[in-house]
Amino acid sequence: MTIFARRARASAGRMHPELSLVSYTLLGHLEEAGGCRATDLAAHHALDKSTVSRQVTALERAHLIERRLDPEDHRVQLLHLTPAGREILAQVTRRRRAAFRERLADWPEEDLTRFAAYLERYNAKPPQVTEPE
Repeated sequence: MTIFARRARASAGRMHPELSLVSYTLLGHLEEAGGCRATDLAAHHALDKSTVSRQVTALERAHLIERRLDPEDHRVQLLHLTPAGREILAQVTRRRRAAFRERLADWPEEDLTRFAAYLERYNAKPPQVTEPE
């Protein structure tokens, strides 16, 4: 798992130099959710609010996300992808998929099916956040 995580972090920089793995993950969630609050991002990814705040600031400076007032509660700001954010996310997603296809190209169908089932099982259980003692 450590090697898998290292490769994921390393590949994020190769996919787009301005986009860390965390940034890519946050952009992906914003796309899936259609926008959300920064606190929702922190809770969903079990990240510290300050970590998400730094990432959000960097993504705003890069013009990849923008803040909009929540139409239901004007006291709340929602984060949304900008057109540039959508395009970079799409580029990185295409590159990641191509890299996965290349890496898995010679795997037998049975292995791919089993691997996909294991990933689904692994991802079905939400991470447990434990407090340090």
